[in-house]
Formats: sequence, structure tokens, C-alpha cells
Amino acid sequence: MKPEMIQNVVFMGTPDFAVGTLRALIQSDYQVKAVFCQPDKPKGRGKSLAMPPVKEEALRAGIPVYQPGKIREEEWLLKIEEMKPDAIVVVAFGQILPERVLKAAKYGCINVHASLLPKYRGAAPIQWAVINGEKVSGVTTMRMDAGLDTGDMILWEEVPLEEEETGGSLFDKLSGVGAKLLIRTLDEISAGKAVYHPQPKESPTAYAAMLTKKQGEISWEQPAKKIECLIRGLNPWPSAYTHYRGKMLKIWRANTLQGQPDQKAEPGQAVQVTKHSLEIQTGDGILSVKELQPEGKKRMGVDEFLRGYPVETGERFGRVKE
Repeated sequence: MKPEMIQNVVFMGTPDFAVGTLRALIQSDYQVKAVFCQPDKPKGRGKSLAMPPVKEEALRAGIPVYQPGKIREEEWLLKIEEMKPDAIVVVAFGQILPERVLKAAKYGCINVHASLLPKYRGAAPIQWAVINGEKVSGVTTMRMDAGLDTGDMILWEEVPLEEEETGGSLFDKLSGVGAKLLIRTLDEISAGKAVYHPQPKESPTAYAAMLTKKQGEISWEQPAKKIECLIRGLNPWPSAYTHYRGKMLKIWRANTLQGQPDQKAEPGQAVQVTKHSLEIQTGDGILSVKELQPEGKKRMGVDEFLRGYPVETGERFGRVKE
């Protein structure tokens, strides 16, 4: 379908999650006039500047790229207004947009958000959905307003979570769904068929705040299922971890076991160790660890780990309490 009402689009996004949507826009009938993303940042041991994934995609397509440190500065506001876009597409841009940007496009700022709004408003909806043990997630497109993910919803699509879903696998699924949903949304706006659904004022879930490495530390007093969800939700970043023999130990994959726990064991104690298994007592239930990464080493299966680190039944995992 040839778009009629929307021709020129300005795209705002920064990380990998936004690349699929930008690519879909480039391949569509809509013209991407410019791309805005966060500035290049130091990366790796050498701290050399690395381009955001969205910038790399835009440059490959020959699209002008702008990288404002603060989008609310006058020079950037004027530049956007001078472009007179029909719509501004926003996907994980990384900065709060001022009112002048929200009003700069004829049909407003259209955001692709990785949750079923009004659930999981915030910066890390994908990981929190897994951490909280959700069975269904999804993507919502909305017309942005001055609130944080509170604008009118346009389209949404549900995505069921698999039993062993990780933050990374759900990220990939929702990125693909979001790209297609954005094109459908622009098509409906362009055809004058879009319906705007106001959101409830309150969200049924807590704000999906950005995650930190500190949040990955496992509390063995928590139930096994909750720890398992944390491990999956923080895979691949920032990763869940514990301590073993005084050093950090990342846990990448684990299963919750059914059955009666060891009544004598304390949370964090190894209750069953064989050549092929490592089972740890939690506050409620047993966690069977499948994949680990000792500090300074590569990721490895539990078999390989136990060959190098012969865990004894009764040994404790977690910080040593002083």
C-alpha cells in the first residue's frame, strides 16, 4: 500500500532492539529523512569509541545521523522542527523527549514499546517480564505524550513466553514483532483508520526500571522458582551471580526441581552433587544448576564445572557473612 498521509519519517532509537524497526522502515514505502541516536560510547578494554547499532544501520543505508547529547537543547529542537516530519518513530531512544519534539511531527511521535501496556512501563520491560514469571508479553505501539509510556495505544500484539525463555530470546522475538507492528501502525495512520486507545492512569505492574549489575546477585533465601526466573531474565545482561569459595560465580541456566527439600539444609547449601548435577537448597525448593561461569573463566556446563571445582555436599554458595 502506498502511504498517502505519511511520507517523511524521522527515526529515534539507539540499541539493537531498534535496528529491526529501522530496517523495516527503510524497506517500506516510507522515507526515513534522518536518524537520531545516542552519542558513540567507549567500549572494550581499549575504550575506543563504538557506534550505536542504529547508527551503523542508518549509515549503511545512507541516511543522515544526528547524535545529540541532550535532545532538549535548542539547536536540536530547531533541527527537528525544520525537517517538518509527518511522523517521528521512537524505539528505545534513551532520552526523555521534550514537548516540542512530541509536537514537531504532524502525526506525533509513535513509540514501539516492548510490553503489553499499561503493564511494564519503563526502560527494561523485557527483562522484568521474565524475572516476574509472566506467561505472556508483547509489543504496543502508542502515540507518545508527556508521561512515561502513558500515551494512547494504537496497536498491540501478544507473544507467549516459552518455559525456558530468557531476556535475550524474548528480546529477539519482540524486536521482530515490533518492526512489523510499527509498519502496520503507520499504514493505519496513513489510511486514516488508526484508533487511539487511552491507557488507564495506573499500571498493574511496578515501573520496569533499568537493571543494574547489583540486582543480579542471587539471594538463596528466595524460592527456587523466583531465582530461576531471575537467572533467565538477566541472561545475557547483566547476568545472575553468586559467590563460591570467595569468588564470583555467574549462573546462566538452572531448573527448579519438584519434590521435598532437605529439611536440614540451609539456603545456599549444596544438597546433591554428582558428576553431572549440582543441586542447591533455596528458601523454598531446590535449584538444579545447568550452566555456570567461574570468575575469569568461560561459560561451561555443570559437568565441566564440577571436574574443575569438585563441590562437596553441604558447601555454601553466596557471600560469606562476616
